[in-house]
Amino acid sequence: MSNEAVLTSGAPAPIGPYSQAVRSGKELFCSGQIPLDPQTGELVAGDIGAQTQRVLDNLGAVLREAGFDYGDVVKTTIYLIDMQDFAAVNAVYERAFGTAKPARSTVAVAGLPRGARVEIDAIARVH
Repeated sequence: MSNEAVLTSGAPAPIGPYSQAVRSGKELFCSGQIPLDPQTGELVAGDIGAQTQRVLDNLGAVLREAGFDYGDVVKTTIYLIDMQDFAAVNAVYERAFGTAKPARSTVAVAGLPRGARVEIDAIARVH
């Protein structure tokens, strides 16, 4: 089974030596997305809700490029620099995933690239 890198202009270009995602058979391993505007490469303005929405928009673009959607996601990890943001992030996350409820971990971290407050990665699998 070969691995295929996924790249879409609908999400920010990688800021390091990695792929936006890698498809391996029926599985897709998505790199963490931070709230960068894919057109400008700049961090979006606004509160944690706005940043989380941008992260999920970026993640959705990567999923779609590979032929997946939020319903195919089986696991996510959310990285927060402040656990006080947990409830606000959950509200945006729930709107994006709807009835799909993948397994999830949420961890507090000391910092994220470019001063982001939130980062989310995902693993998806075609049914």
